[in-house]
Amino acid sequence: MAEKQNIKQKRQKSVWTARDLTQCALFLALIAVGARIQIPIPYLDYFTLQFFFVLLSGLYLGAKKGALAVGGYVLLGLFGVPVFAGGGGLSYVLRPSFGYLLGFLGAAYVAGWINTQVAGGRKGAILASFGALVVTYGVGIFYKYAILRWYLATPTPLWVLLAACFPLDLPGDVVLSMLAVLVMEQIKRYGLWGREQA
Repeated sequence: MAEKQNIKQKRQKSVWTARDLTQCALFLALIAVGARIQIPIPYLDYFTLQFFFVLLSGLYLGAKKGALAVGGYVLLGLFGVPVFAGGGGLSYVLRPSFGYLLGFLGAAYVAGWINTQVAGGRKGAILASFGALVVTYGVGIFYKYAILRWYLATPTPLWVLLAACFPLDLPGDVVLSMLAVLVMEQIKRYGLWGREQA
């Protein structure tokens, strides 16, 4: 009897409600808006708020739903909707920077998973954010390396690609990681966390 109840509970947890899908759609939209918010940095370039909303999608929605929101965003861009920082379209996969978008998928999942495993407190959110950062840059840099080497025929050492993340991109994303942790604390403080995320 107890076993049947456990199976039933697992099935209920696996069914996503209209609220779940609406939240995923909301975070998809926030990531798209974040990509278009381009903050110029004097003498350098600009950075966007994409990563911030990717982190929040994982921290708030959880691993699976966060990854769904980011996956929907990436697919929307590949179908030609100009939601990426540089537009959209299937040809985007040939850009060296596309790896970071793929990294966002893993980042949202990792952020949600770590945050859940460490009970969702400040420690969990910090570990989750930096875990997501490692995934994003790991996938992004290796993808860029592959495109430069085998598609554009301009092989570049990995250490050069990593060095290129300074002084703007990586430090900026570290700041966004800490900002995401603070925002999640406020969400919980004001009772906006809702039910247990998965």
